[in-house]
Amino acid sequence: MEPTVSDAPQDSRYEIRDGDRLLGIAAYLRNGSTVVFTHTEVESEGSGLGSTLVRAALDDVRSQGGTVVPQCSFVKGWIERHPEYRDLVADPS
Repeated sequence: MEPTVSDAPQDSRYEIRDGDRLLGIAAYLRNGSTVVFTHTEVESEGSGLGSTLVRAALDDVRSQGGTVVPQCSFVKGWIERHPEYRDLVADPS
């Protein structure tokens, strides 16, 4: 089964799951249409789960017309490596 990513707003996080099994999370705080990513954690580092999770979370924010603040070092590094997502980063001014 292919892992799926979904928003769990009641827990303020995006989750990546394989069926009912939680494989990782990207925690956030919402401030209007801005999503502040605070922490990312996946079950197996180097498995690609983190990238799948972050890409899907950012795609979801984009589809809602939002912006992001990547406080989490993983999300920040991922955006730096994928310049097509830099337009999502909220203007710091």
